[in-house]
Amino acid sequence: MRIAHIIVFHQDSIAIERLLQALAHPQFDVYLHLDQKVDLAPFAYLSRYPNTYFVKNRKQVRWGGFSQIEAMLNSLHEILDSGRSYDFVNLLSGQDYPVVQADYIYDFFLQHRGRSFMTCETPPTPWWNEAMHRFINYHFIDYGFRGKHRLGMALSAILPGRRFPLPYQLYGGSDAAYWILSIEAANYICSSLKKINKYRTFFKHTWSPDEFLVSTLLMNSPLKGTVIQENYHYMDRSLGGSHPKVLTMQDFPNIVNSGKFFARKFDRSVDEDILNRIDEELLFPKNKIARSK
Repeated sequence: MRIAHIIVFHQDSIAIERLLQALAHPQFDVYLHLDQKVDLAPFAYLSRYPNTYFVKNRKQVRWGGFSQIEAMLNSLHEILDSGRSYDFVNLLSGQDYPVVQADYIYDFFLQHRGRSFMTCETPPTPWWNEAMHRFINYHFIDYGFRGKHRLGMALSAILPGRRFPLPYQLYGGSDAAYWILSIEAANYICSSLKKINKYRTFFKHTWSPDEFLVSTLLMNSPLKGTVIQENYHYMDRSLGGSHPKVLTMQDFPNIVNSGKFFARKFDRSVDEDILNRIDEELLFPKNKIARSK
């Protein structure tokens, strides 16, 4: 069994190097998607790590834009076209970090071949009540001109609300952007996004489609029954807003007791001690203690 990890990032080569070391496993490959607007040269040395590959077809990513879907999709295509055989694809950001040992992750998925893992919900829920504006209104996140937000607000005020273009039950959520897909599900998502390319303009004017588009496609597919409603990512959204809080040393007990495999988000400039403690007590303890599965 082999797992492909996608890491989408735009900064901090030291953090990415640390993440590669934490993910090191003979059956793990890592695909690095560096934002196209960032010079590759300072990061190129990362390819010297075993089983590590840079995604060639890089995308300029803007937070909340359809470009996040495109970066993921370009990465998936290169994984599927690599000629290597994989069982799972796991999506990470550059501010994620594993909180269990790589062997533990491998053993878990060895026992769950053919399953996919994501967290999503259907409307009506509090999240969806707020999220409907993402596609009903007009958004110009991926455009570079000034006044794009005011233009989106103006068009949304004078034009009829847009309707989701696919005849599907909606699925999504605040944590739905991060998932672990079986290779069958990864293939399905790639082929589905290719088929709905005619709706590209619609989704390009949608805010943060990564939090509902993949889950909506998969949960309306023949593979729905293979999905487990758990993405094994720990995030703390207690501060509200669109971003999870930056994790610090005070969050360590919650991370340990979360039962998750990965946590986000971390920022070395805010608190690097939390990463050191995860390494020392969870990932690379001097006396390894097997964690119950």
